[in-house]
Amino acid sequence: MATNNYMKMEFPALSVNVGLARITVASFASQLDFTVSEINEIKVAVSEAVTNAVIHAYREKVGNVMIQASLKNGKIEIIVKDEGSGIENIDAAKKAEYTTVEGRMGLGFVFMESFMDELTIQSVPEQGTIVRMVKTPVDAQIIDSNER
Repeated sequence: MATNNYMKMEFPALSVNVGLARITVASFASQLDFTVSEINEIKVAVSEAVTNAVIHAYREKVGNVMIQASLKNGKIEIIVKDEGSGIENIDAAKKAEYTTVEGRMGLGFVFMESFMDELTIQSVPEQGTIVRMVKTPVDAQIIDSNER
């Protein structure tokens, strides 16, 4: 099992930084025994969380996206935070095809929820949003359930 570890990064909410976040968190996650498919799921979830901050959080102003990731007890926890416009109705935002920007598919939270083991969203209008995602390698889940 990998040692407990953590990382933090902060960058401007620019679309060119989505790939940076995606690759950095995937590289960090690879310290655990995730499959290639699971790493790809983490990449998609991080991309969606960061893209939400880039597109929705800072409509009229410039701001930053902060990412924290930690490895503990064989799991990765990823937190994506912005200090932007926030989400008025989290339950509505989690539904497929919900979007506040025309031309967007509205599937970000749907992907995050389906690819990660846990998803929690905290948001305050005009103060920002915190998205927390947790994933355990599937092999670790099988071993854990066999030990019970």
